[in-house]
Amino acid sequence: MKYVLLTLISAMLLSISWPTYGVPFFIFFALVPLLMMEHGVSKFSEYKRKSWVVFALSYICFVIWNIVTTGWLYGAKNPDGSHSILAVVFPVLVNSLLYSLVFQCYHWYKNAQGTYWGLAFFIAIWMSFEKFHLSWEFTWPWLNLGNAFSEYPKLIQWYDTLGATGGSFWILLINILIFYTIRIWQAGRKRKDLIKNTSIVATLIIIPMIISVVRYNSFNEKPIGSVNVLMLQPDLDPYAEKYSKDSLIIENDLLDLAEKNSKGKIDYYIAPETALPGRGSISERGFEKSIILNNLKSFLTKHPGSVFATGISSHKFYTSEENLPKEAYQLNPGLWVESFNSAVQVVPNRNVEVYHKGKLVPGVEIFPYMNYLKPLLGDAMLNLGGTVASLGTDKERVAFANPFNKGKMAPIICYESIYGEFTGDYVKKGANFLAIMTNDSWWGVSEGHRQLLSYARLRAIETRREIARAANSGISAHIDARGEIIEDTFYGDKTALFAKVNLYDQMTFYTRAGDLLSRFSIFALGFLLFYFLIKRFQARTKKS
Repeated sequence: MKYVLLTLISAMLLSISWPTYGVPFFIFFALVPLLMMEHGVSKFSEYKRKSWVVFALSYICFVIWNIVTTGWLYGAKNPDGSHSILAVVFPVLVNSLLYSLVFQCYHWYKNAQGTYWGLAFFIAIWMSFEKFHLSWEFTWPWLNLGNAFSEYPKLIQWYDTLGATGGSFWILLINILIFYTIRIWQAGRKRKDLIKNTSIVATLIIIPMIISVVRYNSFNEKPIGSVNVLMLQPDLDPYAEKYSKDSLIIENDLLDLAEKNSKGKIDYYIAPETALPGRGSISERGFEKSIILNNLKSFLTKHPGSVFATGISSHKFYTSEENLPKEAYQLNPGLWVESFNSAVQVVPNRNVEVYHKGKLVPGVEIFPYMNYLKPLLGDAMLNLGGTVASLGTDKERVAFANPFNKGKMAPIICYESIYGEFTGDYVKKGANFLAIMTNDSWWGVSEGHRQLLSYARLRAIETRREIARAANSGISAHIDARGEIIEDTFYGDKTALFAKVNLYDQMTFYTRAGDLLSRFSIFALGFLLFYFLIKRFQARTKKS
């Protein structure tokens, strides 16, 4: 019963640490009860299958954490309007399983190599897993530990050096040191050691925060200019209106919203993810003849010096199997199509610029590892809300340059805003402000859209770029380079938000170096595994 209680305490602490409702300071010791559970089961319990007990209890912990923090996925709906049970069950069960396997590997390594090596292994494998979860096709880094402080930007200004993955390392290190302090106290009951170790823990928590507060208050980076941005929030129901309304009616409503809120000079009109065309998509080979896109150009002729950036659904046709992308699917004999979730920049008398979303939502926009799984699953896809298709992507980021001013926009599409190093690639391409086009209306009034907005604040700090965030139903927001929300909208309002967005051209250390601590952790994990194998080989050789 004691071990179950420790497991539930860890689950509770992890859950109440999470944005946007939680208090992140609990995250510094949220994993300690789980580590104590593992130690107790391994060293003092009489269970015959201790590894199975550790795995089962850790799985319970991570399932509870996933349900509490991402249970809003239940808001996704099936085509018939019913809630998609699979949308929450699959991510919760699989993600919890992955975390439990990480913890199980720690358990095995610690029992083989001892507590000290085991704790180092715990940090290395957790950090490596988070990096892996940022990279593979089943990617779901929503619960990476460094995200926990997204509502407290004043305390994490140093993320511009080490990023949110540096935050994960910080949190893991503190948890390990607290667990170590407790074990030392239990073993020796020496007050001197307790005071020393407690002081080290307190210092490692407080010093980064103090440095961060000082940097926050002294932030004085000079912008190279500014642009006037109008973020459009059409509040289009993604399940009904989007696919039942005529595309031109949807566009006219969007342009009416832009016109009514155009007070003074507007440099950028920014509309949400897949704001156009509504039903269907736009052929990229016919961009310059598209009625939808030419209507945007006509609108801009009444607003000289303005550009229009929006999310669209687009596609390309292919008539030959030669060099056919793997995401293309056959429509008719001799005709294939590749679909995209895209961002475009429209400027009068210029060709339309396009960027294809590079980080796709697993099961919704991408069939993960299609070449391996499609022969087993056929055309089955997880329906997690939205279009059920495998989309094409761009391999590199782009920045849309404004021909009328110094603005260079990063066209970040929805889910991409969770990825720090990925977002930094836009800045490397010259982006001096971030434009997030998102449609996070699939889950209704829930923590889903609030958390996604909150994570955007981390990207502002990491890159030191201001953000203009246009969301379909909200929350649209202007975020400054310190991660503070300057102004935002209410969810569910049909409205527009004006912002004077500052432009910055300096590149942070994190933008240049990326997830440095993650790569170091992968190297450390390799070393620890190699060390284990060498020790095992030496032991067998000596025995022989």
